Amino acid sequence: MAEAELILDAKAALAEGPAWDDRQNKLIWVDINGYKVNVFDPATGENKSYDVGQHAGAAAVREDGGLILALRDGFYLFEPDTEKLTLLHDPEPHLQGNRFNDGKCDPEGRFWAGTMVLEGDEGDASLYRLDPGRRVETVLTGCTVANGLAWDTKKSVMYHIDTPTKKIRAYDYDPETGNLSNERTAVQVEEDAENPDGMTIDEDGNLWVAFFGGWGVSCYDPETGEELQNIPIPAKQVTSCAFGGENRDELFITTAREGIPDDELEDQPHAGGIFRVKMKVKGAPAYRFRE
Repeated sequence: MAEAELILDAKAALAEGPAWDDRQNKLIWVDINGYKVNVFDPATGENKSYDVGQHAGAAAVREDGGLILALRDGFYLFEPDTEKLTLLHDPEPHLQGNRFNDGKCDPEGRFWAGTMVLEGDEGDASLYRLDPGRRVETVLTGCTVANGLAWDTKKSVMYHIDTPTKKIRAYDYDPETGNLSNERTAVQVEEDAENPDGMTIDEDGNLWVAFFGGWGVSCYDPETGEELQNIPIPAKQVTSCAFGGENRDELFITTAREGIPDDELEDQPHAGGIFRVKMKVKGAPAYRFRE
């Protein structure tokens, strides 16, 4: 069985959104409730942390340098060297009880990110797509906690999690336009199971899903919905995962510690840390945002 290795004892409130930067061989990740964007070097153990002043939902590498962020109130460009933030667009100024949550780039360099309802009505969140040219499109509505995203390039399929539904939904994905069609359920998580959170995909087209409250990451065959494997993590609140490393055969896993009582933290002292698992399969590459 694959074993998880603690590589950064970050003790983050809500570590999320791991994304591999293959040009620098570093891991980008966010501490959402700590208002931090981080750049971690697994080779040296150095972690650079940037305070962005608000909830940091997701980050991805830009083709032209720097990062694209989904912060609480919209899409931003970020230059780590100068720490300059530039707001591009806030698609939900009328929904102050929402914040951006998970996000990543598709194979054509579009940045997708979804919101979640903190205060308000279920179904008031959405999934958005930031296209080259900086045009923002609303892709899915009726979400409550828009979460994990993944693309199967061999079959032109996109997968998405709206956490409270306990489903991983599949869509036919048009690489040229970014449009979605033919919604269906790829995986139905058992109702009494914990909450599916962040997600990634391997070269075989199988999905790797972090379970918040579930102490692990599970692998699913989206064609059958069958669970193929589970990787236990020594932290209860597992938030997301991403393939990286020089050969893309390392799975980086983020966790959270916020909300865990002190007596429970004694049994999971490294909650909020970043873990790594050496895999027998390679992951799909992390894509960059093309402006």
